[in-house]
Order: sequence, then structure tokens, then C-alpha cells
Amino acid sequence: MVLFLVDLAWGSIHISLSEIVSVFLGKGANGINSEILLNFRLPKAITAVLAGTSLSVAGLMMQTLFRNPLADPYILGVSSGASLGVALVMMASAFLPIALVNSGWALIVAAIIGASIVLVLVVGVSFKVNNAVSLLIVGIMFGTIAGSIVSVLQNFSNPDAIKLFVIWSLGSLSAVTWSYMCVLLPVVILGLGLAFYLQKKLDGLLLGENYASGLGISIAKTRFLIVLSTGLLAGSITAFTGPIAFVGVAIPHIARGLFHTSNHKILLPACLLLGASLLLICDIISQLPTYNLPINTISALFGAPIIIWIILRRTAR
Repeated sequence: MVLFLVDLAWGSIHISLSEIVSVFLGKGANGINSEILLNFRLPKAITAVLAGTSLSVAGLMMQTLFRNPLADPYILGVSSGASLGVALVMMASAFLPIALVNSGWALIVAAIIGASIVLVLVVGVSFKVNNAVSLLIVGIMFGTIAGSIVSVLQNFSNPDAIKLFVIWSLGSLSAVTWSYMCVLLPVVILGLGLAFYLQKKLDGLLLGENYASGLGISIAKTRFLIVLSTGLLAGSITAFTGPIAFVGVAIPHIARGLFHTSNHKILLPACLLLGASLLLICDIISQLPTYNLPINTISALFGAPIIIWIILRRTAR
């Protein structure tokens, strides 16, 4: 809550805590500050909470499913699919009306369609393969194919379109307005609801798929629901904010280190809290009074050292 209030107050224009309270209570407040708070900083702070919780929970599920400490929510190629959808719109300016290319909804719909296509393909494959490692490889291959198509598009696009795509790929929490929130929030709630529904099955998967099957857990169904939940969470966040790196891979490890447990009944709420807190801190840092830094840059500064630490710790064993 403290970080949320700091995020609302911090920025190029400082808004005092008393004025924030006055705005929320509907009392007299500076009109400009009220507009900044309600229509810019509040939806951005809520988006930071949604993005942090979604990516961290999705990362936890991926690490459990693949039993790989470096797995993250984008490992199934969902982010690459979203990037491909956005690239097709941004770099097709010669064939599409300018108004459509510059439309925020066009980019979001394109990202959702791209992520959904990859998700459907991965879900379809999940019923055919017998183990999580094969599914992991297939997801990486789908992501590689999508990334290759994006590279081909960049090669034939004009510099302005490439610049817009690069800016999108850096991630931004400020692009989510209230109208977008009406779409993003229900999808995130659905994805998180699925994750909490799966918490006992996730604990079973930690013991191995054979043991989980012995406990009466349907591996195919559980894998399908995990992939679906991850796709909803990572796909929706990527569509509305652009890719945000390292949150999904770092937060589950922080949660395990703080609470010294692998119990998903504890780890899922912990990831919610820690993920939201990390993205709020990143957003606060990105709003330095002099500079406005990309959120992806800040999250990488937090997440990359944690990944290095994980690799060094595993090597030392």
C-alpha cells in the first residue's frame, strides 16, 4: 500500500499525500493534479500491480511445470507471438490505413491474436507430447519461428516503423487507460483464479509426473490448465504493456528464499505481493524527475543479477 501511494505521488510533478486523499474523497483539489492522478498515475499504478502479480504467478507455474529454475512466463513463445502480431501491424503501414496503424486498440488486438495463436498451438501440442521437456522445446521453437518472422519484417520495413516497434518492445505501463483496464482486469482475474485452483496439483507436480499420476492428478489436464493460465496472464500483460522481462523468473526465487518453502499455498500469495511490489518499485524508479526510463530496463536491472546468482548457486552445488 505504501509503494502504491508513493507511485501515485512520485513523478515530474509531485502530488502530496494530503492532496491524493482529497482527490479520492472528492474534496477540492488542484484540477491539473486531479487529472494527472486519476487518468494517468492511478491506472498506471494498477497496471503495475496487475503486471507484477500476473508475470510472477505465471513464472512460478512455469518453473513448477518444467522443474526448471530459469523458466519464465514467456518460455512458451507467448511473448514472441504477441510481438509478431504487433510487428505485423506496425510494419504493414504500406498496406493498412494510417489511423489503424496508429490505433492503440489495433496493436492490442494484434498482440492478443498473436499470443493466442501461439497459445493454441502449444495447448494442442500439450495433448500430444508425453513430457514437459518436449513441451518446453516446442514452445521455444514456436517463439523462435515468431521471432524470425519479426526479423524478416524488420528487414523490409522503414526506419520509423522499426523505431515504433523497438519502443513498444521496451515495455510501458502508461499505455493502459481506463477503457483498456476494463478488458485487462477480467482476463488477469481469470488467469489468477485458474492458478489458485491448481495450487494442490502444482504441489503434486513437484514430486514428479509419475508420482502425481499416482495421486490421481490428470497430468494432461493439469498441463493444459497451467498453459492456459500462463497464456492468459502473460499474453494479456504483453498485449497491453509490451514485454516486461525478468519479473517472472526472479520473483518465485525471491518468494522461496524468503519463506523457505515450496508449498504453492504460500508461494502463490507471496508471488502476488512481491511481484506487485517489484513492479511498483520499478515504476517509481522509472519516473525519475529528469528522465522517463523504460520499465523493461529497470526490471532487467533487478532480475538479471538474480538469474546470475541462481546459476552460480547451482554450479557451486
